[in-house]
Amino acid sequence: MPKKPAPLSCDWKTPEKTRKSVLRTRLYRHKGDFSWQGVKTEKYKSQDGTWAEVLRRVLVGTRGENTKFHLRYFEISPGGYTTLEHHRHEHVVVGIRGKGRCLVKGKNYDIGFLDVLYIPPDAPHQLKNPFKEPFGFFCLVDSKRDRPKPLKK
Repeated sequence: MPKKPAPLSCDWKTPEKTRKSVLRTRLYRHKGDFSWQGVKTEKYKSQDGTWAEVLRRVLVGTRGENTKFHLRYFEISPGGYTTLEHHRHEHVVVGIRGKGRCLVKGKNYDIGFLDVLYIPPDAPHQLKNPFKEPFGFFCLVDSKRDRPKPLKK
């Protein structure tokens, strides 16, 4: 007699690897100044003359989580900018403080509060703040990604 197929289910089956790992819920409380308790401020990247006035805070993705993404907060001071670069991974940028500008493939996009910008793979891009107040944004990227390749202006 043929075996009956298992009934369909909407239950999520946690992979064995995840079940055994020491994952725990974490809450990083916002401190009211675009910083979060337990999250340190880091350099954007090593100083190489291709960027200015940028800080980075990694919120999720580097503390043992099993995410396939990293959630980072960047802030660019007035007059600051990121490196003009390209790479194989994609970005999602969500404006949450002030406003800024992103150059993607030679076209400028102004980004304001809760605006969402998708940057496709291999698209040359650079974020800037030509305005008078800090520009803060969340940036989502793959947890496994290639190294950026700087471009000359």
